[in-house]
Amino acid sequence: MLWPQRAEQFPNWLRLAVLIVFGTALLSVSAKANLPLPLVPMTLQSLMVLLIGAVYGARLGAATVLVYVAEGAIGLPVFAGPTAGLAVLIGPSGGYLAGFVAAAFVVGWLAERGEDRTMLRLFAVMAIGHFIIFALGFAWLAYGLEFEAERAWLVGVLPFLGGALIKNALGAFLLPTIRRGLDRRHR
Repeated sequence: MLWPQRAEQFPNWLRLAVLIVFGTALLSVSAKANLPLPLVPMTLQSLMVLLIGAVYGARLGAATVLVYVAEGAIGLPVFAGPTAGLAVLIGPSGGYLAGFVAAAFVVGWLAERGEDRTMLRLFAVMAIGHFIIFALGFAWLAYGLEFEAERAWLVGVLPFLGGALIKNALGAFLLPTIRRGLDRRHR
C-alpha cells in the first residue's frame, strides 16, 4: 500500500513531509513550463502555488512554497530557467518568489474559511493570490532593484495579466475536480 486509505494509519510528520515533497515537485515541474519574457519568465508556477494553497491550507501551503524557495536558494535547479541559488532571490524574480509564499498562505486561509466553494468565488480567491504575487513582484522591481515604477509595471506586471486571468479560470475549474478526487480517495 503506497498511501494509507486512512490518515490515522500514517504518522502525521511523514504525511506532511510527503505532501511537501509532492508540492515542491509540482512547483519544480510547473517552473519548467515557461514562456521566456524579458527579466521574469511566465510559468505555470503561480497556478500551482495557488492550487497548493487552496488544497493544503494556509500553513502547509505556505510551508511547502517556502521549502520550494529554499530548495532553489541552496542551488537545486527548481526555478524557471537555468539559474538557481541566492542570486535568483535578489534578482528580478525575488519579489515574485516572496509573493508565492504570501499568496499560498492567503489563498489557503481563504479556502479554509470556505471562500473557494463556488467557481466564481474561487476565481476571485485566485485573483487575490495573483494580486499578492504581482504586488510583491512589482514592489521588488520598483524599490529593491530601483526600476522606475512605469518600467516595473511594463515588464513585471502587464505582460502577465492575461496569463493570470487564464490561470484563475483554470484553477477555478481544476480545484473542484482535485477535491472530488481527494474526497473519493478518502472514503
